[in-house]
Amino acid sequence: MEHLTDIESISKEDITEIIKLAKEFKQGRRKSDVENKTLALMFYENSTRTRCSFEIAGLKLGMNIINFDAPHSSLSKGESLKDTIENLYFLGVNAVVIRHSLSGIINNVLKQVKYPIKFINGGDGTHAHPSQALLDYYTMLEKIGTVENKKIVIVGDVAHSRVAKSNIMLLNKFGADIHLCAPTYLQFQNKEAFNVKYHNNKEEAIEGANVVMLLRVQNERHEKEGYPDSGEYKRLYETDSELLKKYAAKDVILMHPGPANRNIEVSSELLDNRVGKTILEQAQNGVYVRMAILNMLEGKGKEV
Repeated sequence: MEHLTDIESISKEDITEIIKLAKEFKQGRRKSDVENKTLALMFYENSTRTRCSFEIAGLKLGMNIINFDAPHSSLSKGESLKDTIENLYFLGVNAVVIRHSLSGIINNVLKQVKYPIKFINGGDGTHAHPSQALLDYYTMLEKIGTVENKKIVIVGDVAHSRVAKSNIMLLNKFGADIHLCAPTYLQFQNKEAFNVKYHNNKEEAIEGANVVMLLRVQNERHEKEGYPDSGEYKRLYETDSELLKKYAAKDVILMHPGPANRNIEVSSELLDNRVGKTILEQAQNGVYVRMAILNMLEGKGKEV
């Protein structure tokens, strides 16, 4: 694995190795193989979990961290992203994590850059968010052991969700039974491209679910008006404890990539109870999974 730009381009073996390394880092059984390497965080969109998680992961590995300030960089003077990254490489940067609002920009720039700097996609438009899918998968394995033949339901704005796309790509590699629940206008347009089952009704979708992953409505990515207000969405798609208890599997786990909108897609009481704690554990696991990703780009590490 030379870069992490999307889930499609990495193998099941690479995914399994990332999960293995993440577990070893979490248990304190691995040493860093990237100590004193330099990581640049290039975030053109707002972020809390992904940015902080990569920064903490890098620091735990003994890396030097550069928080790239895009608005005050030479990009504002007309420098291309390609030229910026190549200059960072010659300044000593070994890897970059890029988040951007344009879908596909990271793969496009990677093809243009002539030097061996490592690329990690921190989320690009509606295209992909591979490290989020990997930490979600790690969390599922911790909680339910396997995703094979498990019913995994993703509820919300799947049409605009890079998290949903990356999770679907990953979970399909490992034999999960994937269901999407959303109003028709928030479902994928090219439905045949995804090996999933579609639902409009949340009760029907969540029936017997082992995992329920909630998504927020991504108003900033909608290209047209006509979507329902938050009150209407809440009425039709909000998930609460009563819904899970009545319809989902007894040991169901609740997930959300964040940020969660309380009392819109998920009730406050559910977020704050035992089931909702898994969402915080996702964030915690993100540090170890991102440690594994950073370490794998330079080597597998050494056992303690």
